[in-house]
Amino acid sequence: MGEAPRKALVRQNGAIALDTFGGRIHVEWDPAAAVTPLGQLPFFIEFLKVSGVFEAWVTDCPLAYHSNHASDKRAVLATLLLSILAGHHRYAHITAIRHDGIHPELLGVAHLVSEDAARRALARIDESSGVAWLDRHLAKTTQPLLTTPWILDLDATVKCLYGKQEGAVVGYNPKKPGRPSHSYHSAWMANTRLALAVDVLPGNETAPLHSMPGIWAWLDALPKKARPALLRGDVAYGSESVLREAEARDQPYLTKLRLTKNVKHLIKTLFRSNEWEEAGQGWEGVEDTLMLSGWSRARRVIVLRRPLTGEMLMTEKDDDQELLAFIESDVPTKRYEYAVLVTSTPYEILALAQLYRDRADAENNFDELKNQWGWGGFTTQDLARCRLMARMVALVYNWWTLFVRLAQPHKHFEAISSRPLLLHGVATQTQHAGQTRLTITSLHAKQSAIQAVLTNLAGFLRTLKATAEQWTDAERLRAILTRAFAKFMLTTAGPPALPTSETAAT
Repeated sequence: MGEAPRKALVRQNGAIALDTFGGRIHVEWDPAAAVTPLGQLPFFIEFLKVSGVFEAWVTDCPLAYHSNHASDKRAVLATLLLSILAGHHRYAHITAIRHDGIHPELLGVAHLVSEDAARRALARIDESSGVAWLDRHLAKTTQPLLTTPWILDLDATVKCLYGKQEGAVVGYNPKKPGRPSHSYHSAWMANTRLALAVDVLPGNETAPLHSMPGIWAWLDALPKKARPALLRGDVAYGSESVLREAEARDQPYLTKLRLTKNVKHLIKTLFRSNEWEEAGQGWEGVEDTLMLSGWSRARRVIVLRRPLTGEMLMTEKDDDQELLAFIESDVPTKRYEYAVLVTSTPYEILALAQLYRDRADAENNFDELKNQWGWGGFTTQDLARCRLMARMVALVYNWWTLFVRLAQPHKHFEAISSRPLLLHGVATQTQHAGQTRLTITSLHAKQSAIQAVLTNLAGFLRTLKATAEQWTDAERLRAILTRAFAKFMLTTAGPPALPTSETAAT
């Protein structure tokens, strides 16, 4: 800015003298300085440009303005992108980044829009067009990975509401019974922790029957080679309607059964069986076939049990959904925890038990999206904008996951760790001789390692631009996914391919 303008600013605004433990300091404000707390974001912006995902997302957006004084749709999407990346949960938080002096220009806009402009912009988007737009771009982030055997995890979570929003009704809510909520139904690609699909429904529509028609339509649209090697869900997906539809599509599945009366009867029948075998992590299992009264056919089930110890052994309360105890005559204090799985796959008991235990990772996805991203907020009076924002948060989450995987491909870093590592840092922008320079000051203890990682990542993107100039955006994105998930694509995230009729006969 130069010395003269800075001195003028000090004279105009004045400086405040403050007494601290380190002595007296003088504080002044400089509202025109080009500074940002998200100093390492330009590395992510380069990722967005090289991959082409942001430009295609903006171009394909169905938002349209007809007034010369209206906001630009690129500015609206850039504002929402930066807000989501910063970890905001409310539209009001957009105010905190309104005067970012660096990143709007790097995203190709003059300035960011206000929180009210962002809300009004989402209201202008037709719901069906907006959902289709976001679903298309959400699919682009995972489509190249679908040729590798993968597992589809299905689950739902509850988002509590505290107003009179559309769809805010009382439904299943284990944490706050009686609290109105929305139900978030989602599909995930196991191990990669990438979101495949998400939908927001009223709080009393937590059952799979409300979301599965959309999941079946999405699966039917996939090429046969891109369909999951296994469909996996919890007890809610062990119903006849879900199993029947999966069997009609020759879709292998693995779900859990509720401990109903007939399921308990099967457990009692198998209690003294001599065929129990090791199922890992203290569990043992035995397989059988079961025909429930509401089923159209008999199905293969795996009964798992694990001895209870400590306080669980002493309690007399049994949860019909999780625990069931039978006392052995020779060992009066021995009690078991039971779980019953139903599957259409031929895998052995040990593999099936471990596959279902791995399903617990889906709960980590919900925890991260709700508490570290925006699924716990961005609430409006109408349900349409909630659906759009849920998909938009999932899309930005996928982009950030790919970026972090490029930097650290060996494991998934949640946002609570990856943002301080690869996003936060004070950056100051200066311009001289036609060049723009950012000076980043990281407050992280691992700043040297962070600098090395980001430098290496920038080198990869620079090489990708130089060697793949003729590639389409889809081909560049495929190269990025190949590097980010090299371990996944080599070892495969899913179980081994199902045997064909020819191999089964041999």
